Amino acid sequence: MFIMTRYIFVTGGVVSGLGKGVITASIGKILKSKGFSVTAIKIDPYLNYDAGTLRPTEHGEVWVTDDGGEIDQDLGHYERFLDITLSRDHNITSGKIYYSVIEKERRGRYLGQTVQPIPHVTDEIKNWIYRVSKESGCDFTLVEIGGVVGDYENILFLEAARQMRMENPGRVLFVHVAYVPILKSLGEMKTKPVQHSVKELRAIGIQPDFIVARCEGELDDVRRAKISLFTNVDQRDIFSAPDLEVVYELPLIFEKMGFGDRILEKFGLRPIESDLSDWEKFVDTLKNSSKVVRVGIVGKYFRTGMYSLPDAYISVIEAVKHGAAYLGFKPRFEYINSVDIEEDPSLLDKLDNVDCIIIPGGFGATGVEGKIMAINYARENSIPILGLCYGFQLMVVEFARNVVGLEKAHTTEVDRKTPHPVITILPEQAKILSEDRYGGTMRLGSHKVILKRGSLAFEVYGREVIYERFRHRYEVNPKYVDVLEEHGLLFTGMSEDGIKQLGELDRRLHPYFIGSQFHPEFTSRPLKPNPLFRALIAHGVGRR
Repeated sequence: MFIMTRYIFVTGGVVSGLGKGVITASIGKILKSKGFSVTAIKIDPYLNYDAGTLRPTEHGEVWVTDDGGEIDQDLGHYERFLDITLSRDHNITSGKIYYSVIEKERRGRYLGQTVQPIPHVTDEIKNWIYRVSKESGCDFTLVEIGGVVGDYENILFLEAARQMRMENPGRVLFVHVAYVPILKSLGEMKTKPVQHSVKELRAIGIQPDFIVARCEGELDDVRRAKISLFTNVDQRDIFSAPDLEVVYELPLIFEKMGFGDRILEKFGLRPIESDLSDWEKFVDTLKNSSKVVRVGIVGKYFRTGMYSLPDAYISVIEAVKHGAAYLGFKPRFEYINSVDIEEDPSLLDKLDNVDCIIIPGGFGATGVEGKIMAINYARENSIPILGLCYGFQLMVVEFARNVVGLEKAHTTEVDRKTPHPVITILPEQAKILSEDRYGGTMRLGSHKVILKRGSLAFEVYGREVIYERFRHRYEVNPKYVDVLEEHGLLFTGMSEDGIKQLGELDRRLHPYFIGSQFHPEFTSRPLKPNPLFRALIAHGVGRR
C-alpha cells in the first residue's frame, strides 16, 4: 500500500451533470498552485469497459489519453486544469473492475473462496486506486466518483472509499457536491435536496468533510448555516460553486474562499500561498476582453431529443478558448448542426458571420453532406477552416468532388460502393471489424507525425516532429494522393509508416485550409494552446 499519498474523494448528490469534474479539477489546481503534485482518477459506474463504444450524445465527448485509453470527458478537465498527462488506468469503470475480478476467479487467485461484492470487488477498487496513486507518486490523489449518492451502480465504489478512510487515518477527505436549486415560483434557494443527499451518504457510513453547493449564484450565510445544521459540516467547510461564464474561474473563486488552506488544515498541513497569477490573466481575457473572435463549429452531435449538447465537442470548444485567450481575444461561438444544413442549405449564410470554422470529428453518415457543404463554402469564400479527424477526411472528399472532378467521391465508411474511395479503411482495421471487435480497437493514442519543411503545418508548429493523439479507423487512400496533390491539396504530415496525417491547401489557393487526422484538441492547455487552434484564431482575426 502506498501510504504517503493523501486522498480526496469527490462525490455527488441530487442530480448528475453538476460539474463534479470541473470542481475536482479546480481543487487539484489550487493544490498544485501551492506547490503540491496532484493526480486524478475518475470512476464511472457503468458496465461498459470504457467510453469507446458510447455515443457522444449518450455520455458526452470521448477523451483519448496518450496511451490510447478512450475515457470519460472529465479526464480532459483534469489534464487541462492541471497540465498533466494521465493514462487509461486513471479511469475506473464497473466493467473494468468486474472483468478483473472474474479473470482472477478463473485463474484461481481467490483460492476457492466464494467471490463476493464485499470484500473482493471493493478490494479490487481499492487496489486499483492504490496502484495508480503509487505509480503517479503524487502528494494528492483526487478521486471523482461518478453518478449520485443513491444510485445502485456506485454503491460499491462508495463502500471502497469508506474503507479507505479506515485504512488511512488522517489521509482521506470527502468533498460532497450537491445541488441547491432556486425555485422560480418561490425565488428562494432550497437546501432540502442537499440535506437528503448528505443523509444518503451518511447512511453508507461516509460523513463529508466539505460540501460544495452547486447553485446559480453564491450561497448566502442563511443557507450555509442551515446546511451546516442538518449535515454536521462546519460552516467554514461549506463552499459554493456558482454558475460561471468561464469555468476556469472556479479555482480562483475557491481560493478566495480559502478552500485550499482548509483542505491543508484538515490534513494537518500549514497554509501555503497560491500562485495563480498567470491563470488570473487567462481568465480575465476570456471574461473581459473587448476583442471578440467569432468561431463557427459545424457538427452533428449538437442535438439530443429536444435539447442541445455542446458537451459532445467540449475539448474543441475549450481548445478554441485557449487559442483565443493566448492572442488576447474572447471567443463567441456559432453552433451549426450539419443535419440542419442538409435540410436547409440557406443556413450556410450563417458562415458569413464567423471569422473561422471548425469541422470536428464524428462517425457515420448522418450530417455528412451538410459538413461537406460547409467545407465547400469555406473553401470557395476563403474562410479559415480547420478539420479534425473525420472533418479532415471530409475536406478530402469535398476537394476530390469539386476541384479534382471525381464525381461521387466519398469515404467507404459512408458509401462502400463509391467509384472514388478517396478515404478508405486502414488494412488492419478491416480485419478487426470483420471479427466484430469494436471496443478499444481503433488506431488510438499518441503517435509521431513528421511535418514537411516549408509547409503551413511546419510553420504553425515550428518543428519537424510532433506527437498528437489519434482515434480513427480510416485514412486517405494512397491511390489518390498524387492526383489530389496535383490539384493543390498537399499532404504535409505523415506517420512513420506513411499514413497521411495532415493536409492543407496551397496558400496561394486559400489562407488557412488545413485538416488533421489527429485530434489536436486533446493536447491543448489553457496556458499552452495547441498550435493549430492558435493559428486558426490568428487567421480568422486576420481575415476580418
